[in-house]
Amino acid sequence: MNRLLVTGAAGMLGKAVLAGTAAGAAGDHGFENTEVLAFGRDRLDLRYPDGVRETVRREKPDVVVNCAAWTAVDDAETHEIDALAVNGSGVRALAEACADVGARLIHVSTDYVFAGTATEPYREDAPTAPINAYGRTKLAGERAVLCALPGAGYVVRTAWLYGAGGRNFVDTMIGLEAAHPTVRAVDDQMGQPTWTGDLAARLLELARSDAPPGVYHGTSAGRATWYDLAREVFVLLGADPGRVLPTGAATFARPAARPAYSVLGHDGWARAGLAPLRHWRDALRAAWPSMVGGRA
Repeated sequence: MNRLLVTGAAGMLGKAVLAGTAAGAAGDHGFENTEVLAFGRDRLDLRYPDGVRETVRREKPDVVVNCAAWTAVDDAETHEIDALAVNGSGVRALAEACADVGARLIHVSTDYVFAGTATEPYREDAPTAPINAYGRTKLAGERAVLCALPGAGYVVRTAWLYGAGGRNFVDTMIGLEAAHPTVRAVDDQMGQPTWTGDLAARLLELARSDAPPGVYHGTSAGRATWYDLAREVFVLLGADPGRVLPTGAATFARPAARPAYSVLGHDGWARAGLAPLRHWRDALRAAWPSMVGGRA
């Protein structure tokens, strides 16, 4: 691989991917001879398909890692057409452009393509049934990638992302612990907290591997509620986790419905000969210095 193009490079996950390539250039991940092309929304905006096609055809990357997306879940309820322009039509233009230049595309998707009514982890081939506009638009993007690039398209679904350089639940809990004697966290939604650093490493591993195309689930091992995650944050802060109080999702009414169960299975990695992500508690501890480093 000589040229790697990263979209959404200014976002939380995009920054983690670029950090991974920088480490790789130092000899850690096999990117010593790879030219990395970082494109934020100011240079590649998925709302403009013609510009997307022109950029990809001009740059001629070998692999594209798409971290760009409309991620405002609640706003998508009243702006679904706008969200679809990014998550659906824009992704389709990106996939078609990759097909034109012979590039592989690694596209990041979401647990929100599922209904959240399961009682065991969703397999990669489980039926999709999104319950909100955001999930519908992301599912459209998945289908576009798999249709345009049947031999070179990768869909990596993730969930409950946190990391340095972006708004996320872990960062919010760190701030609330310092400002309030108690906080409330939802205990009736189950998922897999996932560190951007771990997911970025796996996306880059896919980029340099000969893994078969298709759908993968890029979430941490294990499972937790938001309440579990908040308590773990308090523990790492040296605070009393008893200050975190459980509550139901109905306490925080939002325009978009959230899946109650977002635990994803990881069989795809084994089929590709790659290891799944580590347990979420181990990942949180590894991420911790980067999460609190700017709060001294």
